[in-house]
Amino acid sequence: MDELMRGRVYGADHDDPDPGPQPGHVYRELVGGPLDGLLLDVTDWPAAHLAEGAALPTELGSFGPGGRAAYGPRAGDPRRWDWTGDVR
Repeated sequence: MDELMRGRVYGADHDDPDPGPQPGHVYRELVGGPLDGLLLDVTDWPAAHLAEGAALPTELGSFGPGGRAAYGPRAGDPRRWDWTGDVR
């Protein structure tokens, strides 16, 4: 399953014939945690939001359905967002 998720965009439908990055979009790579390897589309996000990171809904984390996985920019490489933990 890990192979199927790598290069996929977070939120893409599982049956999407092209779940990968799209031209003209800006992405952050999610590193670690339940969403490891997925790409987050941050096209048009304000700089303040990019600096904060995000808590992304996922059923794969510690809290199951309704839980979120928190990711934030990596120091020195803001194109990668590291997992900081699971939250409700």
